[in-house]
Amino acid sequence: MDLADRWPLPSLPEVRDELLAAYGEPGRGYHDQRHLTEVLDHLEELGCGEVSVLLAAWFHDAVYDGRPGAEARSAEWARRALPEPPAAEVARLVLLTEHHRPRPGDTRGELLCDADLAILAADRERYEAYARGVREEYAHVPDDAFAHGRAAVLRALVDRPTLFHTPRARASWEERARANVAAELTRLTPP
Repeated sequence: MDLADRWPLPSLPEVRDELLAAYGEPGRGYHDQRHLTEVLDHLEELGCGEVSVLLAAWFHDAVYDGRPGAEARSAEWARRALPEPPAAEVARLVLLTEHHRPRPGDTRGELLCDADLAILAADRERYEAYARGVREEYAHVPDDAFAHGRAAVLRALVDRPTLFHTPRARASWEERARANVAAELTRLTPP
C-alpha cells in the first residue's frame, strides 16, 4: 500500500501532502518516509487503528532538523492543521515522542512510543542503517560530541526497567532492542 493511502483523514489531503513533503526533505537520514511507514506498520502490528494515534504517527517527526524542540514544533503544526477533535490529542501524543515516557495507563501514548522505538529491535542490517541515518542527520556535530550525546540517549533508554510499554511490544521487541543498543553503545564507547 502506498504511504499516501495510509493517511487517516481523507478530507484533508493537502495536510497529508505537506507532511509527505516534509518527510521527503533532503538531509533526513533516518526520520524520513521510510521511518513513517515503519511506525505505521508497527502500530498495525500492535493492533492500533485509532485515528488520533495514526495522526500522531504522521506528525511526530514532521519537523526534524537536529535542533531542540522539534517535537514541540511538530505538535504545533498538528494543532494548526487538524480540526478539533482530534488536534489537541494528536499534539499531546506527538510531545510524548521526545522522551518516550507516557504515563502508565496512557494506552495511546504507550502505543505510539512503542511503535516509534520499535526500530531498536530491527534486524542487524536495518539497525545499522538507522544508526548511520541518525549520524547523517547530525553531520554538523563533531564525531566525539555526537558519540557522547548518542551514548547518553541510548543509556537513558536502556537504564529503564523496560524499553517498551505495552506487553505485546515487550514480548516481541525488548530482547532484540537491548542487544542492538548494547552493540551500538560498545561501538560508541570503545574501551
